[in-house]
Amino acid sequence: MSIGPQQTRKTILVVDDDPHILEVLEVRLVSAGYDVVPAANGLEALEVLSRQPVRLVISDMRMPGMDGMRMLEEMERRGIKLPIIFLTAHGSIPGAVEAIKHGAVDYLTKPFDGQELLARVTDVFAKAAGLDAAKTIKAGDGGQLGETGLVGQSQAMRDLAALIERVAPRDVNVLVLGESGTGKELVANLIHRRSARKNGPIVTVDCGSTPAGLLESELFGHVKGSFTHAVKDKKGLIEQANQGTLFLDEIGNISTEMQVRLLRFLENHKIRRIGDVREIQVDCRVIAATNADIFEQVAEGVFREDLLYRLKVVTINVPPLRERREDIPILAEHFARQFCAAQGMPPVTIPTETMAYLTAYPWPGNVRQLRNALEAGVVLGSDGVLAPQDLQLPLAGKGPDRSPDNLSLDQSEKAAIMRALEQAGWVQKEAAPLLGVSRRALNYKIQKYGIEIPKRRVKK
Repeated sequence: MSIGPQQTRKTILVVDDDPHILEVLEVRLVSAGYDVVPAANGLEALEVLSRQPVRLVISDMRMPGMDGMRMLEEMERRGIKLPIIFLTAHGSIPGAVEAIKHGAVDYLTKPFDGQELLARVTDVFAKAAGLDAAKTIKAGDGGQLGETGLVGQSQAMRDLAALIERVAPRDVNVLVLGESGTGKELVANLIHRRSARKNGPIVTVDCGSTPAGLLESELFGHVKGSFTHAVKDKKGLIEQANQGTLFLDEIGNISTEMQVRLLRFLENHKIRRIGDVREIQVDCRVIAATNADIFEQVAEGVFREDLLYRLKVVTINVPPLRERREDIPILAEHFARQFCAAQGMPPVTIPTETMAYLTAYPWPGNVRQLRNALEAGVVLGSDGVLAPQDLQLPLAGKGPDRSPDNLSLDQSEKAAIMRALEQAGWVQKEAAPLLGVSRRALNYKIQKYGIEIPKRRVKK
């Protein structure tokens, strides 16, 4: 068994008789995007290898029953050719060096550094994909980005990684804000994986795509006969998240009625299935996310203010890609390596011209759009070189769209509000109908844009 193009999943077998070490390894590797299979000793590891494809083994040297060296020898005897990284105490370093002579690729001494472990793993996969490991992009300094699995070196991403590290261990509700495609779900998963609830489930609810009529049943469940087609009892997603994390994506789309029910749950941690009289206690952490201006929705009376403050004990803002352009080359190289390895293709080169094009592009779809563009580029590129036209972006080869109107949406909105206020003699209750918004919403916008209302309002 060896690493081949057909094995696109990066599955790692970790072997250690210490459950704590296994847990640490699993958390670090899963947070970096790898699949992990644990084994408590060499015999159990060989059993796993007999039934499941694996691309890398990370193993302790000293274990009862069958130690790492004997496991390596048995793997050789069975024709199982896999890269192995050994974990060893300082006193066992000579044994680890001997293991390398017999086929192991590397070793780390305990206690090992998490960032160093991920660097060694990245090196193994990079070499297996035919890449020069020296060219791989390393995570930011201080271990912050490497520990979270986020990719980037900008100050914005460093701040985001640091905030995730601080928030994850605290069992509080979190509101994640950001444009579509910025990685809000990734942030939610990172928080869960680095929390005390990591061994519990993380249940994702897409409030944006679930019809309003079905969302109540999906979230709270129902009992048999409570409505047509309710042929049996159904456990809701909130109940399924017990002892874990409930991720409510696009929370701004839920109806007023659902907001009331969700608020009641957040207040007493109890739910009642549709058609049931019993209340069920549920212990879960709630992470909500939205790409909408939820504070504006509150100002317009569309979203309950009391629910918002229950959800936003801590708020995390995920920056759009255009505000951290220095990360674009790093992300581009990261995605290109990822897709080449997944497709079993040789590495591609991103020339200066293409990188400049990527960096200048506005990326309205953020990281998701960049990822999709690089995937297309890897497939369509010729002779291992990625050209701008291979990305299949709008106006490919001509650079980003340069609109003659330099006003941003915010600037245009502010200008429209100013015109309406001037027309209404700076009387807000008369300007609001001109804009088609409520007076409360207008007042929110005035504060948002810092519009100063003249003390003397003389209507024209």
